Amino acid sequence: MPALKTRKKRKKALRPKTCKFCEDAVKYIDFKDVETLRKYQTEKGKIHPRRATGTCPNHQKMLAKAIKRARELSLVL
Repeated sequence: MPALKTRKKRKKALRPKTCKFCEDAVKYIDFKDVETLRKYQTEKGKIHPRRATGTCPNHQKMLAKAIKRARELSLVL
């Protein structure tokens, strides 16, 4: 019986993700800025994780708080 060949998975060259808010020197993420908040949500309204978006921990916390505030006022899902 011949030996089965196993395929090696190719690793993608990952570039380091940078925080868009740090690049723009954002001090506060406004909950009324709906277009920005929608970029960091899924279609169902879940918040994208840091590893997917590349935001830093401080801005991720501010982003999550802003999204939750916007949900309270029914500005986003």
